[in-house]
Amino acid sequence: MYMEDDIIEVLSDKQKEQIQREISGLSFTKNFRSPSAEEWYVFLPTFHDPITGGAAGKTIIHYNLLDTREIFINTTIILDDPALHKPEHHHLVYAIADEIVNRLVGYADTLLSVHSGENSYNAEYKQ
Repeated sequence: MYMEDDIIEVLSDKQKEQIQREISGLSFTKNFRSPSAEEWYVFLPTFHDPITGGAAGKTIIHYNLLDTREIFINTTIILDDPALHKPEHHHLVYAIADEIVNRLVGYADTLLSVHSGENSYNAEYKQ
């Protein structure tokens, strides 16, 4: 039997606010485009590249144009700010990556690879 007392809040209010703040301020600049790939710089309000002070990371979207039988878009997200590599930011990294896929790739079938230190992971988005 389901009871309201069984619901456990995974994210604190502070984490929810941080996720909302980063996603609300998320922006992109297209850096490179070829017939089969795009590269986007990813900008976040709080996080930056430690060397340049610029984009927190980049997203590379590679379209499989040769095999149209089972089309997957290969998406790689590389987050350069070492703060996003820390385990306590796992939920934030996941939320940011999910938002990037939704905005740049949409609802297409996608193979995702996120590179963010200890928070790196692979996922598959399929309709």
